[in-house]
Amino acid sequence: MTTTTTKISYSRSKNVFNTGKVLTLSVCHFIHDIYSSFFAPLLPLLVEKFSMTLAQAGFLSTIMQIPALFNPFIGLLADRISVRYFIILAPATTAIPMSLLGLAPSYGVLALLFFVTGVSVAVFHVPAPVMVSQLSGNKTGKGMSFYMTGGELARTIGPMVAVGSVSILSFQGYYPIMIFGILASLWLYFKFHGIDVRVKKSDRKPLLSACREMKHILLPLTAILITRGFMHASTTTFLPTFIKMETGNIWLAGFALTAFEAFGVGGVLSLGILSDYFGRRQILIISLICAPVSLFLFVYTGGLLRCLMLVVTGFTLLSTTPVMLAIVQENAKSSPSTANGSTTPVMLAIVQENAKSSPSTANGLFMMVSFISRSAIVVLVGIIADHIGLPLTYAISAAIGLISIPFILMLPKTCLK
Repeated sequence: MTTTTTKISYSRSKNVFNTGKVLTLSVCHFIHDIYSSFFAPLLPLLVEKFSMTLAQAGFLSTIMQIPALFNPFIGLLADRISVRYFIILAPATTAIPMSLLGLAPSYGVLALLFFVTGVSVAVFHVPAPVMVSQLSGNKTGKGMSFYMTGGELARTIGPMVAVGSVSILSFQGYYPIMIFGILASLWLYFKFHGIDVRVKKSDRKPLLSACREMKHILLPLTAILITRGFMHASTTTFLPTFIKMETGNIWLAGFALTAFEAFGVGGVLSLGILSDYFGRRQILIISLICAPVSLFLFVYTGGLLRCLMLVVTGFTLLSTTPVMLAIVQENAKSSPSTANGSTTPVMLAIVQENAKSSPSTANGLFMMVSFISRSAIVVLVGIIADHIGLPLTYAISAAIGLISIPFILMLPKTCLK
């Protein structure tokens, strides 16, 4: 290590948890995801402005997920060169398009803004978890919990930031808030421009080899992501729209999503850590039994019980991704970066712990599977909701979520630890 460059090797020989650096990356995640969380709370205004159907609204989410198709290749790149500038520039390149939504003159321009955002999101989320994993020693679940807490906290605060900004500055005039993302990128430059993160050349493996070595993990995780994805799409994308349709109150819609995400932060922070001690599979099973049941009760109850079921759903549903990502990294013997690609601590820990020599490639594979499954499902959920309404769509999503349980049992026995 020189006076200007810090090289982080993809090695788990050191079991020290680097709290300072992990927290720094978690803060970076928080700043970036504040802006990417604007989609759901502003969706009711976009639906009204462009007279969109819910299917068209869901397709905008799909457009934002399209760049995830390139996640494995971003992962391969991240394993071969230092991609610190991907992380440094991401807050600005996400903040700018997401701050211009109110000025979009047409659906086509709106789609372009979401696509640019999707590219920025992809190039940030593939290498960042890998860096966190390497800084977490043998506490990958803990590191992923810290990292994902930044993202979930952003999605908790983001809806109220979006609604508050629009209320004060108007939907067409809230664009000045992009300045915070730009300043964040400048701050990241001074903190991270000297950090060089890559995999040793002797440890790298081709993409196809990474896929073959990861299939015993990726196949069951893909099935889990798909079945869980209906609940995820129904809540994170359409919850504000559902609340606004029922009450006509955009503030209440934003607050409901904030409460949902806030308890998701608690789940992300706690369950990733617990999975280090009680096993990945056990935590996933508990979460993916509780989430469908609480979502179903949210639909068919009222008053305080409905509020309670909403936050329970957030706590259990949003906490699964870091665990799965930890599983992938633990089982990706030669391509950890290609596998990475989800958003909660238990999944995230699974990914990182199984990717020994190409963590970014493993991360990219997992993120591609995660984002693509979500983007396809959100359109399907929108189409279903257009025909039968959001309440019944929520109930169907909960029933589909229970199908994930058999696939959790297919995960390797190493995930029991």
